[in-house]
Amino acid sequence: MFIKSIQNEERRGINMKDKLKKIMDTAIEQIDATEQLDKLNDIKVVFLGKKGELTSLLKSMKDLAPEDRPKAGQMVNEARAKIEGKLEAKKKEFEKALLEEKLASEKIDVTLPGTKLPEGHRHPGNITLEEVENIFIGMGYKVVEGPEIEKDYYNFEALNIPADHPAKDEQDTFYITQDILLRTQTSSVQVHEMEKGELPIRMIAPGRVFRSDEMDATHSPTFHQIEGLVVDKGITFADLKGTLQEFAKRLFGEETKIKFRPHHFQFTEPSAEVDVSCFKCGGKGCRFCKGSGWVEILGCGMVHPHVLEMSGINPEEYSGFAFGVGLERIALFKYEIDDMRLLYENDTRFLKQF
Repeated sequence: MFIKSIQNEERRGINMKDKLKKIMDTAIEQIDATEQLDKLNDIKVVFLGKKGELTSLLKSMKDLAPEDRPKAGQMVNEARAKIEGKLEAKKKEFEKALLEEKLASEKIDVTLPGTKLPEGHRHPGNITLEEVENIFIGMGYKVVEGPEIEKDYYNFEALNIPADHPAKDEQDTFYITQDILLRTQTSSVQVHEMEKGELPIRMIAPGRVFRSDEMDATHSPTFHQIEGLVVDKGITFADLKGTLQEFAKRLFGEETKIKFRPHHFQFTEPSAEVDVSCFKCGGKGCRFCKGSGWVEILGCGMVHPHVLEMSGINPEEYSGFAFGVGLERIALFKYEIDDMRLLYENDTRFLKQF
């Protein structure tokens, strides 16, 4: 935009009043004509800036008679106030128009139906975990968590698995340093709890564990375990059997039976594998249980006296039992899922069934 300058009028002998009127008329005319907010600042600089029209006129007052200067100064200040007022009014007009335009383009019609977002729900693994936790909490157990990055001592040695023992090969894991690793079982949480010396203990330790396994329908390098531990005076194998029988009935149904098979775990003695009667065929034999009528679910046993001793518990005074079950294994059985990988792939077509 061309902004007219009238500084040359001073050379034509026009008096102060006429000069001020000329400046004001020109400024107001240009303010009214502008159609852009940023141009208002250009106009302000031309007429009110350090080298602007009014400033130049104010400097020329030195040529006036002393008695005329106060009146001329008052006239210049009045002219400045009028131009500033016009600029401010025009600025507010622009801002109001911009606001109305923005409101019109961004307004929301509250009468329109909302956009429905897809609803999520709990993962079958989380559903199963919560069910198991509720069963044991109902029997007086507490839920305890521990570190996934663990010392070799707590993951192996404190569980009666020394450095050169072949049992370590069965739980090949991911080492960070020679003494630090990703835990292979949540039994390490049990050791931490026993070292506190707060007896008796009734706890379960759910959590993620890691082993160097190939991924297939029944194995994964990352999976979840639920380990249980009871330590008290006078605990026997009968207490273990009764606990697991109650757990199986609550999880799979009142008609469920359990069967103990002799086994060996380095940290329990005696040890056993536990089967439950097939909840699909009631023990008659079917495809699900491969005709045996039984399904293996967990391992258990009486806590080895040496494990108690290493954690500062007198095995002559206290005894206990422990058990461990894979969370994914329970979920696979409970929901008749034939491939463990489905639990990790997050395919909504699969997950929405639960």
